[in-house]
Amino acid sequence: MVLVSEGWFWMGQDEEPRKNRPRRRVYLDAFAIDRTEVTNASFAEHLMAVEYVGAAWDVNWLRQHPDQPVVGVLWEEAEAFCRWAGKRLPTEAEWEKAARGLDARRYPWGDDWDSSRANIAESGLGAVVPVGSSPDGAGPYGALDMAGNAAEWVADYFDPEYYTSAPQRNPKGPQAVLDHVLRGGSWDSSAIYAQTFYRDSSHSARPNLRVGFRCALSLD
Repeated sequence: MVLVSEGWFWMGQDEEPRKNRPRRRVYLDAFAIDRTEVTNASFAEHLMAVEYVGAAWDVNWLRQHPDQPVVGVLWEEAEAFCRWAGKRLPTEAEWEKAARGLDARRYPWGDDWDSSRANIAESGLGAVVPVGSSPDGAGPYGALDMAGNAAEWVADYFDPEYYTSAPQRNPKGPQAVLDHVLRGGSWDSSAIYAQTFYRDSSHSARPNLRVGFRCALSLD
């Protein structure tokens, strides 16, 4: 995991689409977040430990591709893994600060787009690749793959108007609605989705092979 210090940062962006607005200052307590997306190997270990039975999961296949990020994970499965690991899903605000830092950068590495630093549709790889395959795309705190590879679940429910009423300190998302927030874009996304402030959503009704996750941990 990597440490993200307490303090203020700029969240959101005053540009289209409306769901990203307004840009505002947010304060977060210190936390840690996984350096990479959760891998197939780690998820297989979890499935075996909890004796999980699910038609979507082939543990042998996961073990044959151990370093790839696990994808096709429902939000509830991601939340259960993090809880099993003694962690939790990051809030949307925590995810954005880990990707964006204190200088309101557009991409984890800076403000200028560079397709060599992320696995998205433009990269032409056509699938997920092992976690950490783009070390030059690291964010300001050292987290990897926060642009592309697998889109990532966060803890929050999704409301396109939430930023207009969200608290300034440690926001945790709106009350229950249908969808959860996705962040970071995937191997099948355009560069727009790889922006640190870009918000997407899904109701997780069925597995999506573009979606994975990483865990976070509160710090005293």
